[in-house]
Order: sequence, then C-alpha cells, then structure tokens
Amino acid sequence: MSASVDLSVTLAGVRFANPVIAASGTFGYGTEYGALMDVSALGGICSKGLTLEPKPGNRGTRLVETPAGMINSIGLENPGIRHFIGHELKTMLSLGPAVLANLSGSTLETYVEGARLLDGTDVPMIELNISCPNVKAGGMAWGLQCDAAAAVTGAVRKATGKPLVVKLSPNAPDLVGVARSVVDAGADALSLVNTFTAFAVDIERGVPVFENKTAGLSGPAIRPIALRMLRDIMLGVPECSLERDTARAAMTRPGAPAAERQPSGSARFVPVIGLGGIATWRDAAEFIMTGASAVQVGAATFANPKAMTEIIEGLAAFMERKGYPDIASMRGIALC
Repeated sequence: MSASVDLSVTLAGVRFANPVIAASGTFGYGTEYGALMDVSALGGICSKGLTLEPKPGNRGTRLVETPAGMINSIGLENPGIRHFIGHELKTMLSLGPAVLANLSGSTLETYVEGARLLDGTDVPMIELNISCPNVKAGGMAWGLQCDAAAAVTGAVRKATGKPLVVKLSPNAPDLVGVARSVVDAGADALSLVNTFTAFAVDIERGVPVFENKTAGLSGPAIRPIALRMLRDIMLGVPECSLERDTARAAMTRPGAPAAERQPSGSARFVPVIGLGGIATWRDAAEFIMTGASAVQVGAATFANPKAMTEIIEGLAAFMERKGYPDIASMRGIALC
C-alpha cells in the first residue's frame, strides 16, 4: 500500500486506519475469516446483530441466491449481549480494527438495557440497528417512522455515552425524514442502507420460500439505489452536508496545528457510513465521492473473502494515481 496517501478516518471521535468496515452479520466476530484474509488490515469490524437475550434465529430456509446478490432471513441469531461481553468482545478488541457493537432489540426496554450493558465495556462504538427486516418483533419497525426512530435513538442515547451510529432502513417511506429525526435525537453518525425487503417463491410447492414470508435483499443489485439514498441524505440532512464535512475535514487534517483542529461555531457534523452492494474499490470510491466518510462491506465477502483487503489496496492505488492525499479530499466531490 502506498505511503503517499492517508486512508485513516475519524468517525465521532473514533479513529479507523482506513474507511473499510466489515458489515454486521457478514463477518461474525472477526476471527472467522482469519485463515482467509488479514483481518488486522481492516478499518473496522461490526459485530453480528446483538439482542439482550439469545436468539436462535429464523427456522427454515435462510439464504436464497439471486442473479446479483442474495436474500437472507437469518433472524438476528446471536448468543445475547451478556455472552458477547463475556466471551467474544475481548478477542474482537485484540484484532486491531475498530469495533462496533451492533445493537438490536424487540422493545424500547431491551434496546436501553442492551445499551447500558455495552456502555460498561471497552467497545468504542455502538451501531444501533433499527432496520433489520428479518425479525417479527422490533427490528425494522423502529426505523420506518420518524417518531419511533427518534424515540429509540433518544432512549439509547440517554443510556450510553458511547459514540452512537444509527443504521437506517431503505424501506422507510421517508428516509430523509427518519435520518433527520435520529440526528435530532442524538445520533453521532448514520449508516445506510440495510437490506431491502424482498420475496421469493418455491415454484415446485407454490409457497413462499421463507417462513417469515419476506426477507432482506443485499448484494450488487441494490448498489445504485443505495448510492442514490446516500445522496438524498447528504443533500437533505444539514448535519451530514458537504459544506460542514469539508470544514470539519480541514480542521482535523493530520499535521494541522492544534488551533486549526478546533471546530468553529456550534455546527455538529454527523458522518455517514455508506453500504449496500459494495464489492470493489470502484464501488467504495463512488460512495465516498457521494459523501460517505466510510463504507461497510457485507455480501461481497461471501463471494470473495479478500474483497475488503482488495478494496483497501485498490482505493490507495486510485488515490495515489488521482492525487488525492486523503479520504477527505475526495469525499463528496460528486454531490451537486
């Protein structure tokens, strides 16, 4: 990797060595891919979706391949937050990349208690999942309407002092409105988009493939729509806008005098992590040029376990070729 470019980014005070983060539910707890790729090379790792109590996940078929992606109905299978804290977290933190704990729940109370437990750990950042379409209770229901999204974000915000990323659903009728609501309720950053609600039929039996009927579509098929939704957020949520981002980036550029690194005025910058079908460094560059401060990669890892390290290397080579010294210098340049 070229030493002439700086891939590091800082999100809500948490430093990432580069902008590439393993997406929740696609990378386990970081150790599962250790024999296949250099996990330490990643910028961050987001845990599997965690709930207060253990969840067995959905019954029946869980994965269906599509021509340009896959539909999944895993159902947030996980051992529970207490087990995660006692057994998986220490190892995750030792791997090197920044760790995000993905927090989900069925009720406001379970979200709050989960946040309270995570607040007492060394995990540097929480990703609040209000967008999972694969569970019958909670999950995406919290992220579809502005009032509900604001309520759960505000409650979790009061329960933890950790930097809080809120993961948004592309299925919300007013995604920009939901984004504004969670920012107003205290979100430090946003991640978008989660999977799109999809449906599949077993034509031999004439019944739905999934027991939950609908499930979540991910992969390259959703990338152009996810990219458009990122643009909508960047143009529609002032705290995420390019103007504030650019000003903040200039103040936090490595090597700048301390006086220049202080934020001016009372503007609060809320960075956005882009995801949805990212499989190559070109895809990642598109998201960054549309305003994303970092990216998450999920389904691509199943097809190519080295996808994320290839994205990191490709971004560095591209930035060197184009003369971009750091991520901030290319971030948001395609917005107009």
